Amino acid sequence: MTDPFASKIVPLKNGASLAPLQATSALKPLSIDRVIHAAGARFTGSLSPISLALAYLDFAWHLANSPGRQIQLACHAVELSGRLADPEQWISPSPRDRRFDDAAWKSFPFNAISQSFLLTEEWWREATKGTAGIAKSHRDVVAFAARQVLDMYSPSNYPWLNPEVLRATAEQAGLNLVKGFWNLAEDVVGSATGSRQDEGLFVVGNNVAITPGKVVFRNELLELIQYEPTTAAVHPEPVLVVPAWIMKYYILDLSPENSLIRYLVAQGFTVFCISWRNPDAGMRNIAFDDYRRNGIMAALDAIRAICGSTKVHACGYCLGGTILSIAAAAMARDRDNQLATMTLLAAQTDFSEPGELQLFTDESQLALLDDVMWRQGYLDSTQMAGAFQLLRSNDLIWSRVVKSYLLGKRERPSDLMAWNTDATRMPYRMHSEYLYQMFLHNDLAEGRYIAGDGPVALQDIRVPIFCVSTETDHVAPWRSVYKIHLLNNGDITFVLTSGGHNAGIVSEPGHPGRYFRASHRYSEGGYLSPDEWSTRADKQDGSWWPRWVGWLKDHSDEEISPPPLGAPELGYPVLENAPGTYVREP
Repeated sequence: MTDPFASKIVPLKNGASLAPLQATSALKPLSIDRVIHAAGARFTGSLSPISLALAYLDFAWHLANSPGRQIQLACHAVELSGRLADPEQWISPSPRDRRFDDAAWKSFPFNAISQSFLLTEEWWREATKGTAGIAKSHRDVVAFAARQVLDMYSPSNYPWLNPEVLRATAEQAGLNLVKGFWNLAEDVVGSATGSRQDEGLFVVGNNVAITPGKVVFRNELLELIQYEPTTAAVHPEPVLVVPAWIMKYYILDLSPENSLIRYLVAQGFTVFCISWRNPDAGMRNIAFDDYRRNGIMAALDAIRAICGSTKVHACGYCLGGTILSIAAAAMARDRDNQLATMTLLAAQTDFSEPGELQLFTDESQLALLDDVMWRQGYLDSTQMAGAFQLLRSNDLIWSRVVKSYLLGKRERPSDLMAWNTDATRMPYRMHSEYLYQMFLHNDLAEGRYIAGDGPVALQDIRVPIFCVSTETDHVAPWRSVYKIHLLNNGDITFVLTSGGHNAGIVSEPGHPGRYFRASHRYSEGGYLSPDEWSTRADKQDGSWWPRWVGWLKDHSDEEISPPPLGAPELGYPVLENAPGTYVREP
């Protein structure tokens, strides 16, 4: 039988190559178990039923063996029932819960319906958190599953219980439901055919990702874009932007008014940005460290050739920030001082508390996901999107169901929404290594991650760090991002901005309602807990972008004439106009 994991060289242009996969005895057989598990995952949404069953049994057995706890929960149910009868003791939904915002929910009988549901939620929160002896991971899984079920049965999801839907139905003589039916049909057809609601409204290279620039380097992993200067002089230190490869790079170059890249160029910086290739099954053997060696390091080689021996301001977003921190630590270990500063945008370096994503990363879940990716050669974008949507099911699933299918309203498409549906895949080997080494074993934070010839430690990084986190981030929770303070005792400026994982970063000046907190810890400075930090940090209205640009300028030399686009004499000719080829690949 042919070994699907035999060592394989993936050729790269400019003479580079990806490291071969070192096949192990665990990977050599074409396992019938993997085939069965991957097939079964189609019916479970790639969630491990064994993992869920173990969590439920742990919870159920401990609760069954705790009569005192049962009595306590029964008394709590009676107490909440009494509160339902007394409007003065009613509770309010959390500030992020917008399901009952409409004024009609304040009148009878809808106020009693919503309050009954909120009190039921309160009981389940208590029921799933207090029983002694249950493993924390199992308790979190049960609480998460209970929340998903409750979200499904929220009265706001049913037209006969939702006063906003009833009012719209009466006012429009049911036309809202007709529109909703057509919206549903349109979405079903779009899902089956791969078409999008906003298709044609936002086109890469037409009205998004249009900051002028040139592709000056390409290999099998990336295209490197160098943006054209818009100022007569620039700071000598260029900025290298390392985006995540979970999605396409142009979240940082959306429309002209909210493009972070365009903003940097206008502030007098030479900007380079990596555009990662969207991997297919043929790239299944690419390792996580290949993104460092043949991604970041290859880009830095190109920048050195084009701009000379000057240092570089490196900026990594999300997963791009994680790999950038690894690259910076490896460079520090190897006495490579090419970096001037490092900026991390919503990027985790310690994965011991990564929020509810941890619910999808136990041994059983990762084994199943490994089998799915082994079968496909990659992790499909829809599989990632499903997990992210469950983390915020109220906002990302049920509120949209109500708005689109019951009220018959369509959200006005935006460039950010269009980018969010322009999804990418993840190579099998790379994503498996990422999940096991980061989420499961936390190797980077604990000094076990191997980059190149040896392990790396983030404490070796000596360049100033600018770290941005977002208040409502469900992918990289800000307290997890904050742990960079425990891993590096150097000069760190930490920013906590309003918004979520994407909208908090795409937070251009003039965006209404934005604010941020920021503080600077000098090298060897004392540690503050996240809660202490949030009370002491200065709060400012507006975008954090000007604060970052000011920090970059403080760590830059006097302006000089802009460098040329590309360096053909050194093997880096201009290949084509930005945004290049890879970003357009499906």
